[in-house]
Amino acid sequence: MRNQKNTNSPYSAAVTGGGFLFQETEALLPLLMSADSEALLADEKLNNRVLHINSEKSRSRTIAEIRRRFRQMPISFWNDWQQLSEHDRRIALLLVLLKTYRIIFDFHVKVTMKAWRGISRQVRRDDLVALFNEIGSQDAFVDSWSDATKEKIASAYLTMIRYAGMADAQGNLSPILPEEPRFYATIGEPWFLEACLLDPYEINTLLNS
Repeated sequence: MRNQKNTNSPYSAAVTGGGFLFQETEALLPLLMSADSEALLADEKLNNRVLHINSEKSRSRTIAEIRRRFRQMPISFWNDWQQLSEHDRRIALLLVLLKTYRIIFDFHVKVTMKAWRGISRQVRRDDLVALFNEIGSQDAFVDSWSDATKEKIASAYLTMIRYAGMADAQGNLSPILPEEPRFYATIGEPWFLEACLLDPYEINTLLNS
């Protein structure tokens, strides 16, 4: 990878360290929320008690990315997250990903949400690559990423929206409807309902019904 050092770019290629990681997040959450979290995570890297990932290198990378995501949100969010249905936990994890990785946020807002409002209602890999080029023209760090890195990030994003229930294997989009839509207003993230591809009138109905 020919990446130059990140000096002041808001972007990170760290998302290549993992995709949606839903089951892995659920497995690690009790460790992350423990007062002994650092010791427990260090033990998990060595002994593979809950992740069941054979490679220590892959295990360490997975732990690093889930910890990064965990720290992006307040503890209160994770307490509430555990009480949601699996359907809603998957949707809420997409919120975490959008807030953790600027490149994933940009993909979602500038490609996916735009496509949903357009004619195709499909996310195409070419559109993600085009956004890389647009960002790279103004950000030397992103411009330095290799084609392989960009491909991994694009693939990770497509996996994320697929596992959140927003896209099929061909990238065809559909809205995702949280069972607890008011959760996002309660935690101060009502914008996320639009990111779920819901129309404003639908959001208003959900929040006021």
